[in-house]
Amino acid sequence: MARLTLTPQKREFFDLYNQAAANIVAIADRLVALLDRFPDGADDLGREVKELEHEGDRLTHELVDLLNRTFVTPFDRDDMYRLAGALDDICDHVDEAAGRIVSYGVGQIRLQAKEQAQTIRRSAGKLADAVALLEGFQDSRSHLDELRELEDVADQILHDSVSSLFMARADPLEVIRWKDIHESLEEAMDACESAADVLEAIVVKNR
Repeated sequence: MARLTLTPQKREFFDLYNQAAANIVAIADRLVALLDRFPDGADDLGREVKELEHEGDRLTHELVDLLNRTFVTPFDRDDMYRLAGALDDICDHVDEAAGRIVSYGVGQIRLQAKEQAQTIRRSAGKLADAVALLEGFQDSRSHLDELRELEDVADQILHDSVSSLFMARADPLEVIRWKDIHESLEEAMDACESAADVLEAIVVKNR
């Protein structure tokens, strides 16, 4: 039977959230490298992305397990579950995008896909900066506002990339492949914004 902890494990929780955020930065780094170097090292980088996705799962499991064993939590229990899940979702979407790039048989990587990956990486950095301020519920609005500005940039990149696909009158299979890839990259970006929304709500509620 799991041992119930009555004393708050504040430091451990915040350490785990910071580890999860750092893992998001790492997986975003691998995504950028995959697109920049493709096809060189694609299989190895794809495996590294998968390993980091598993690490995200492990950290989420560790957070949930600690929550289930802790009676007094540093902030609302449901919010803690929600934040853990939101951070894990980013890794899942990056892994999905990387898997499509590796397995769809694409040739040359489109410039817009590289731009999307760079935007995800910058957003991951802003999110990690905001998570680092979670302990003590410090003001992270500037980081989260910058992340939302990046989301607007990502939306425009997606629009331009899909439009250019159809305007180029490319092979229909190529259009389908790249539309899927662009949309999966956008889902990773959307997941960053969703995590930012969860984080901001927590800070506002606890200040």
